[in-house]
Amino acid sequence: MTDNRKLPIIARVTSIIFHPLLIPTLGFVLLLNSDFYFALLPWSVKKFMLLTVFLSTCILPALSILILSMSPKFDMNMEKSTDRILPLLLSSVFYYIGYLILERLPVFPIYNLFLIASILVQISLIVVSLKWKISAHAAAIGGLIGGVSALSFRLHENMILVLSLLIIVAGLVATSRLILLKHTNSQVYAGFSLGFLIIALVIAFI
Repeated sequence: MTDNRKLPIIARVTSIIFHPLLIPTLGFVLLLNSDFYFALLPWSVKKFMLLTVFLSTCILPALSILILSMSPKFDMNMEKSTDRILPLLLSSVFYYIGYLILERLPVFPIYNLFLIASILVQISLIVVSLKWKISAHAAAIGGLIGGVSALSFRLHENMILVLSLLIIVAGLVATSRLILLKHTNSQVYAGFSLGFLIIALVIAFI
């Protein structure tokens, strides 16, 4: 009985640690510390890129949600699918600002591709949310797995360990959303598939 009581707490913590606002930064941390040619970048450039990504994909979107929450018409829990449209739209704008900043840096274009692909995921989530409550958590982790998989394929590198860990994380995230009754199985599967396919296709073929 005690274990059952702890499950919602563990699920909430998991949902916070692997929140969609934090996944892009996690993805860039993995890229910048991987065995790919990203390791060749100087620390000063890496630091600036991480700061840019963290601000544009986490801090600014989080602040926009905080500001929206001041309105009595906005549901902070975003229980309805349509409640997510404005936050997702604002996030897309901030993502694009991050993309414009990174585009000016003399770095590999693959980083910009990741942000562009992430914007496409956000736009797709907006379209789906007009009619249905899809899982943004699952879309975020699915996109990260899709991006790493496509990059591994594109550069002919073995990323089996990282992918295995990310798949375990995806399972934890999906289970957490179900335990908290935030989504149904189909909403979680759809979110994961959407994020995975969009980012994998962009990274692999553009």
